[in-house]
Amino acid sequence: MFEKGGYIVYGTTGVCQIEDITGMKSKGASGEKLYYVLRPCFQKGNTIFTPVDNGKIAMRAAMTREEAEMLIKRIPQIEELEEADDRERERLYKEAIKSGKPGEWIRIIKTSYLRSRKREAEGKRATTVDDRYFHTAEEHLYAELAVVLGMEKDDVRQYIGQKIDLLEV
Repeated sequence: MFEKGGYIVYGTTGVCQIEDITGMKSKGASGEKLYYVLRPCFQKGNTIFTPVDNGKIAMRAAMTREEAEMLIKRIPQIEELEEADDRERERLYKEAIKSGKPGEWIRIIKTSYLRSRKREAEGKRATTVDDRYFHTAEEHLYAELAVVLGMEKDDVRQYIGQKIDLLEV
């Protein structure tokens, strides 16, 4: 069970703060059931109530600062997704987003970025699928990193770039 005040990644909603853990009656159940009251960090005015024992939607603790720094250091070694046809690649992208794993989000970002660069060199535009999943993965990754590193989401890309540049020197 997560603690009140802590941060979790909740399904595809992204990083949320646990505002409260409270007992509530649910339809058709006798007695009270424990619920997390979640406040998405980057969706103002939204509150989510979810059972503590919810097995349908993936929930995990947000990274620690140390885990975030280690992940950033590993970015150059994280491999892209295997090249596949458009339909298969979209399936792989969906699975990677749903996994809720930052390493998988990085794989999407790297794959779609490199594919877009290759297509640009051929005089073509990025595919809609690559573009959509690139932005979705970036949004999830940068939101979690912003919270755990205590910075603005808009500053995360530059921060990662600086850290990677230092590794390559």
